[in-house]
Amino acid sequence: MRNAIAVALCLVLPAASFPANGGHKVNYDGGSISSVKPGTNLRIFVSGESIRLMKDDMHVATIPPAAVTELSYGQDVHRRVGAAIGLAVVSFGIGALMALAKSKKHYIGLTWDDKGKKGGIAFQANKDDYRGLLAGLEGVTGKKAVNTDAMTVKN
Repeated sequence: MRNAIAVALCLVLPAASFPANGGHKVNYDGGSISSVKPGTNLRIFVSGESIRLMKDDMHVATIPPAAVTELSYGQDVHRRVGAAIGLAVVSFGIGALMALAKSKKHYIGLTWDDKGKKGGIAFQANKDDYRGLLAGLEGVTGKKAVNTDAMTVKN
């Protein structure tokens, strides 16, 4: 009986850990796709034939990997001041510790030129899925992602 339960769990648990409809969850931050508003949750599907963006079951955009001209990534790090102030009302000690906590947001940018049709998008990736998505995009496009945090801009 124990062996049957163990086998059943070994078969069910791995299948339950994969997303039901695949793809990577991203949050559209802006770009040249006019049909999508910034802040919209999307799914990005990366394959050798195309990079597809979907909103629920609606097709948003398809980008040929060969058309990608640049791939970039960066992070936005900020302190959680608002949450710290809220906690300070309840407990000053916990609020002070919360003010020291940092939050990171991971952004990926993509620009393309598909036979004269140019465009670009920026989206926020999930912190647990960020590196996998970036590696997949680098693999299908053949482009090495540029770290925008390491770039220095002089005015």
